[in-house]
Amino acid sequence: MTTFDWIIVFNAIIALVVVFLQEKRPQKAVAWLLIIILLPVAGLILFVIFGQNFRKTRQAARKSARDRRYMEELISAHRIDQLTALASLESDGLEMHDDMVSLLVRNGNAFLTRENDVAFFSDGKEFFSALFEAIENAKEHVHVQYYIIRNDKLGDSFLDLLKRKSAQGVEVRLLVDGVGTRLPPRSMASLREAGVKVEVFFPPLISILPFLNHRINYRNHRKIVVVDGRVGFIGGYNVGDEYLGKVRRWGYWRDAALRVEGVASLGLQLRFLLDWNEASKDKLDVEERYFPRDLPCCGNVPVQIVSSGPDTPWAPIKLSYLKMIHEAEESVYIQSPYFVPDESVRDALNMAALSGIDVRIMIPDKPDHPFVHWVSLSYLCELLPSGVRGYMYGSGFIHAKTVVVDGQMTSIGSANWDIRSFELNFETNAVLYSREVAGMQKAAFMDDLTRCREITVEGCAARPLLVRFRMFVSRLFSAIL
Repeated sequence: MTTFDWIIVFNAIIALVVVFLQEKRPQKAVAWLLIIILLPVAGLILFVIFGQNFRKTRQAARKSARDRRYMEELISAHRIDQLTALASLESDGLEMHDDMVSLLVRNGNAFLTRENDVAFFSDGKEFFSALFEAIENAKEHVHVQYYIIRNDKLGDSFLDLLKRKSAQGVEVRLLVDGVGTRLPPRSMASLREAGVKVEVFFPPLISILPFLNHRINYRNHRKIVVVDGRVGFIGGYNVGDEYLGKVRRWGYWRDAALRVEGVASLGLQLRFLLDWNEASKDKLDVEERYFPRDLPCCGNVPVQIVSSGPDTPWAPIKLSYLKMIHEAEESVYIQSPYFVPDESVRDALNMAALSGIDVRIMIPDKPDHPFVHWVSLSYLCELLPSGVRGYMYGSGFIHAKTVVVDGQMTSIGSANWDIRSFELNFETNAVLYSREVAGMQKAAFMDDLTRCREITVEGCAARPLLVRFRMFVSRLFSAIL
């Protein structure tokens, strides 16, 4: 047999392996088969790096078991007994969403918390001012978890603040993703010399070649900061100059984040500790200083902290999005920089729009990933005939990951409306049941509409042939984005 014949045979074997490994995701299998057939050698390399983590199932199962044991220890120690009971929204006049609460409790231990004070941020300068102030005021500990921390002016200022707090005797921990954050070795060494405890979540096999990380598909995309177990931050902001609108390519950066004071901060604390214990040999035990009992009654916003990832079998965040769509009676307003919904989400959106619900979806006009941008446009054009309305934000870049339903319920966090956030990455959102907070998010959405151009059925049909070809090709491979 010639070398070419051996390549054909080897490709056929790999194709069978792909079909077997992706038997529950036929669309994903078809996409990989196309790549392997069209690029016989390169396709195999791409599949090994991006397509399959052979240890993922075992690792995810171990992490899930460890998380469950930690949760049980926490409950038995009565550190977060205020989080452990099913609760109703009846006293808030929102009892129609009680089944949503039950879904997230049973599917992700996302216990309903009350007595929370919440501040909403859509501007980077305001968000980082509040974040820096909270860390400056830390007395006991600061826990930080980010997907991206840039080696730029804002990143340096942020790391300098952490080092300064550590020098003051505050316990500072920093958890970053192994692919998203690539700080110079001198920066990491400087942090550790200052007493900051630093860990990397799923680090690359070779630090200078992060793309060789065989777990590149399973990234920790969460953005969480907890100060003294009393104040928490969650949202879409990473740490870098672009998030302040200081990178000319993007212009103004529109994002969404929350500062939470109250019992919900313990949910963010729990999420950080679970991820820290996965990445570090320095395990954190259940201690009252991390879960203080004397939290003051500072507000009345009901909040659930919802996390999902490869270690959660029922995709809690995706199901939360689906449930919110199904519970809508008047409106569903979605913002996401990446919009690559699977069939279940598309069906839910179409059904809502056909039922007369005002469904609007906003994506950026400026793509940071052109391939994903064309896919997002393709899916939006497909949804328009049912009555869904699509918009492209043109005043800079929109990075917010939000949904607000009926002006009553909203979700804000790190999870995009795409397959990667639904299945491959570790994500955390806050779901809030409050007419006040949801009203603020709805008002922000309506204000953003003034900076958008609407995507229409006619506009989609009139797109040039080259644009439609890009959308078609991107759509073919959307299952493996």
